[in-house]
Amino acid sequence: MSSKQCACGSLAYRRRNECLRCVRIRHKANLVRKSTDRPLEPVAPVSVPPAEQVTLDREQNKLRAELKVVKAKYQESLKTIEAQEASLSVVAELKEGLETHTIEPHHPSGTSEATVVVVASDWHIEETVGAEVGGLNKFNLAIAHTRAERFFAKAHRLTTLLAQDVKIPTMILALLGDFISGHIHDELVENNSLSPMHAIVEAQNLLASGIQFLLDNSDRKIHIPCHSGNHSRTTLKTRFATENGHSLEYLLYVTLADHFRHEPRVTFQIAEGMHSYVQVYNTMVRFQHGHACKYGGGVGGIYIPLNKAISQWSRARHADLDVMGHFHTQVDGGHFLVNGSLIGYNSFALSMRCGYEMPKQTLFLLDKNRGRTFNAPILL
Repeated sequence: MSSKQCACGSLAYRRRNECLRCVRIRHKANLVRKSTDRPLEPVAPVSVPPAEQVTLDREQNKLRAELKVVKAKYQESLKTIEAQEASLSVVAELKEGLETHTIEPHHPSGTSEATVVVVASDWHIEETVGAEVGGLNKFNLAIAHTRAERFFAKAHRLTTLLAQDVKIPTMILALLGDFISGHIHDELVENNSLSPMHAIVEAQNLLASGIQFLLDNSDRKIHIPCHSGNHSRTTLKTRFATENGHSLEYLLYVTLADHFRHEPRVTFQIAEGMHSYVQVYNTMVRFQHGHACKYGGGVGGIYIPLNKAISQWSRARHADLDVMGHFHTQVDGGHFLVNGSLIGYNSFALSMRCGYEMPKQTLFLLDKNRGRTFNAPILL
């Protein structure tokens, strides 16, 4: 075996031309390389007990649900942000486009004209109201005086306000009856604070004082249509053909007319029958007390019986507007108006199954060119 020299200078093997020392170094280097290049062996799965696995699954489901809620809130927040951005954009556009122009104040032309109609009915001044309606209303003679004075004062005030925009040279003061309760029912004999004769005198004085107040505080003409109610009768049952001959209110109206006979601004129109008619510009107004129309508390209210009755009445003589009292409930039916009452909610309203209504009367305006333009309650 011939010997050769290794690269390191030592004696080398013939096949490799390396010495023993260099062979060992190369062998160790190969081992290190093989250990790093070898792939990792698979790890055996860890076995988890079933109970713990259930707990883990539940926790995962809970986390998934919470994540779903969070994602939904996030999406909702994005929508809210978009909506707010859109609103801010609109606000910005409104601010940029804001411009004002001058509006000239309205001044009355001085050529327009209207007639104010004030309706008074169903005062029942001597009746006493209290416990029988559950405390919803209280009424006696002193309260009647206060409400009557308030009625005339408020009617004048409302008319004055309306006269700022239109000339109102005439007032129609419709006296539509039942200013007293009388003794037509046995309970009224027991409950009233005055007898019918004394009550009609009180009513007369209240109305005369109110008319004088209107005359003293304005220069308007006052036309007064008068109708007897069903409570002022001296008979047990209602009479229609001879109603005035048995009505204390008819006597009241005649006395009032005589009292103001020297006042040129006051005219009385005392009805001899169920209806009276007043032509106001282009509107024919039919006045009445209203007791000729029967209402039994039906679900349609007084609209159905009144519409049927008005249709029949207008076949005989046309009217554009019907005005009445009697039902103690203020109603605007378009082509008819029903007045409220000064007494307010009482046993009659309760027995008729009427809804509760505070004491009120009615005021409306008839314009010369436009017809009825204003309708308001006079709250008492």
